[in-house]
Amino acid sequence: MILLFTCRNLATGNSFHSLHYEYLLGVTTVRKIVRDTCEAIWECLRGRFMSQKCEKDWLRTGDEFCERTNFPNCLGAVDGKHTRVCKPDDSGSLFFNYKNLFSKVLTALVDAGYCFISIYVGAYGASSDCNICKNSNFCKKFRRKPLKYSGSKAVA
Repeated sequence: MILLFTCRNLATGNSFHSLHYEYLLGVTTVRKIVRDTCEAIWECLRGRFMSQKCEKDWLRTGDEFCERTNFPNCLGAVDGKHTRVCKPDDSGSLFFNYKNLFSKVLTALVDAGYCFISIYVGAYGASSDCNICKNSNFCKKFRRKPLKYSGSKAVA
């Protein structure tokens, strides 16, 4: 039943209020079930599908990206998605985006095979793509320890 709520919410985008009426449970109960289940799924699958990459993995990813797309000096493709939210209390205009909606941003980096390399969830809707990237764990990691990479071949 717990997985059913979560799958239904994620697949259809039904609101917690909608699920509350369908299954005769409180809205806060449904919200907690979905949130806890998503966190459990993430903890179980993160290591298998989003494991930490070492320098050799990044270099291999860069070489593959260059070979497949003919973009040298590139480790992946990045894009973001604004997810509409209700205005959080006392947030001012932090979540107010250029579409005149309140949102949080999901940003993802994928490799040449369209597999996720890194994700960053929860940036303010008013943030620019540049600021979202600068604040992501992915970018912070590469600023701490730059990767020596040139074209499609690694620099020793």
